[in-house]
Amino acid sequence: MEKHLELPYEGGLIEENLPAGILHTYEKIWTNVYRESRLASYRIADIIIEGIKAAGERPFRLGLSTGVTPVSLYNELSRRFDKGLVSFKNVEVFSIDEYYPSSKDEAQSRNHRLHEALLDHVDIPKENVHIPDGTVSQQDLSEYCKAFDKLAHGLDMLVIGVGEQGQVGFNEAGSSETSRTRTVRLSYASRKRQASNNFNHNFADTPDKAITMGIGTMMSAKRIILMAWGEDKAAAVKAIAEGPVDPACPASFLQRHEKISFYVDEAAASLLTRSEAPWLVGPCDWTPKFVRKAVVWLCQTVHKPILKLTERDYLENNLGELLEKFGSYNKINIDVFNDLQHTISGWPGGKPNADDSTRPVKALPYPKTVLIFSPHPDDDVISMGGTFIRLVSQGHNVHVAYETSGNVAVHDDVVLQHIDVAAELGYGNRFDEVKALIDSKVPGEPEPRALLDIKAAIRRSEARGAVRSFGLDENHNAHFLNLPFYESGGIKKMPRTQADVDIIKKLVLEIKPHMVFMAGDLADPHGTHRVCTEAAIEALRQLREEGNPWMDNLHVWLYRGAWMEWELGRVDMAVPLSPEEVIKKRHAIFRHLSQKDIVPFPGEDPREFWQRAEDRTANTARLYDELGMAEYQAIEVFLKLY
Repeated sequence: MEKHLELPYEGGLIEENLPAGILHTYEKIWTNVYRESRLASYRIADIIIEGIKAAGERPFRLGLSTGVTPVSLYNELSRRFDKGLVSFKNVEVFSIDEYYPSSKDEAQSRNHRLHEALLDHVDIPKENVHIPDGTVSQQDLSEYCKAFDKLAHGLDMLVIGVGEQGQVGFNEAGSSETSRTRTVRLSYASRKRQASNNFNHNFADTPDKAITMGIGTMMSAKRIILMAWGEDKAAAVKAIAEGPVDPACPASFLQRHEKISFYVDEAAASLLTRSEAPWLVGPCDWTPKFVRKAVVWLCQTVHKPILKLTERDYLENNLGELLEKFGSYNKINIDVFNDLQHTISGWPGGKPNADDSTRPVKALPYPKTVLIFSPHPDDDVISMGGTFIRLVSQGHNVHVAYETSGNVAVHDDVVLQHIDVAAELGYGNRFDEVKALIDSKVPGEPEPRALLDIKAAIRRSEARGAVRSFGLDENHNAHFLNLPFYESGGIKKMPRTQADVDIIKKLVLEIKPHMVFMAGDLADPHGTHRVCTEAAIEALRQLREEGNPWMDNLHVWLYRGAWMEWELGRVDMAVPLSPEEVIKKRHAIFRHLSQKDIVPFPGEDPREFWQRAEDRTANTARLYDELGMAEYQAIEVFLKLY
């Protein structure tokens, strides 16, 4: 069975025998938390199939959304259809939105995506499929929306994903609770998101309008199921499930529905009270890491360093159970202070000839062989560049494996600039040829392979320049894996297969590392970072099962990306950086010129990658300082997977 990214158990709320009313104390929409999105999708598939069967001869009217969130659900429904466990002959499907204008034949249209993901794989009659028509003329559009709204009123079940800002469909901030199916103008922020997700980051190709089912129309459904996966949805999940009804978070209006439930994975649930501060909800399993999590939370709540916490602080903030279990608050303070202090190490590969009993990494063997997996050709320096530099400077044999080419993240203008330089230097003038290649691109379709090859070459040259900047042999220690799943030529990637895993296995067998660093991002399960990490985890699992005894001494460390950082309760190793190392890391990031200034996938954050990285590590250092630790310029932190 394939191994999926699952963080080590570190204690938490004891849910067994806990009454549901207590478990969901803080939730206005009761939320079902599953370890991963696939397991949640299995349960939602059960509910849909139960509804279809209960409808009997009456058509079962089902509302669905498109996008990345429902992919695992649609895969499961297709699988069950193939096994003869369900038929869609008596189902009417209603899609909640569509770009306008948009033809159903366009690859990026909602119509095309829903057919590709589900409808083309089941036995639903064509006449039972209702998707907003993006080709209706403008003069007929208002009447068309009224007719569609009437048709979609009173669905038996509505199953939809939610956006990072709490959007449902294209109902964005400011949408009315009583809104009906209508045409909306997409905001600049929304078009940026859609450009990144569906249009090969070409903003100009992204429609500025859409047809969407309204909040009021959604509220007319007899049952609503919301879905959200990944930590990038965590803030939205908390706002929707626990926050007030707020037009700035349109999905929060759905709190008023009489029969609604929310299905999320652990990453998306991470900011819910039952996950973030479960001692406020019920009894807990107090592992050492969980005790640290609670004490750090208490420090941040009362704005005190660890050693200044009082018994009253614990009692007034629902941590009396912790005192009952461990006794003196002073002993808890000292134990947690020492525990957190021992995570700090300036020797990420282990310090030779030193007492390593309280250090995160053993002293021997020295030097170690280290393998850093980088999903894209710049994640290594952005996420752990200071530690990378430290490992090299301390004499370890460091290798970096760039798992994907990163080609789709290179702008066409950057390609033309490189070709122009080559022509200026007399290496051949192919500017017009490459310009014609760029002009041949079709919005929503994969880019020409020849163009992708040029973009991949640009990313490789930048990665080599970055590792060369701090003394690594780029020809021997930098490896470009070009995992096949990524090479779709567009934003949507292909499924991970054994071919991806085998490429990683071959490199690991060649290098035989003592330490492996991987991206630990828990964003959407179909994101490149997570797919790469799960491929690497699967490769290591297979190698261990195939009998490679040297792997008994291999340890895996997880770093985070430019957007998120490990919470201090989870940290196993914290590597402080000097001001000089911060600058050296910045210069390594600068070598990735195609990603400089023009951030291909910026989201809502306007900062460049180097700024995000520096702000993140400086903030981590500040948090350590506020807890009473030494003050550092910056700190990179890691979680030990095993």
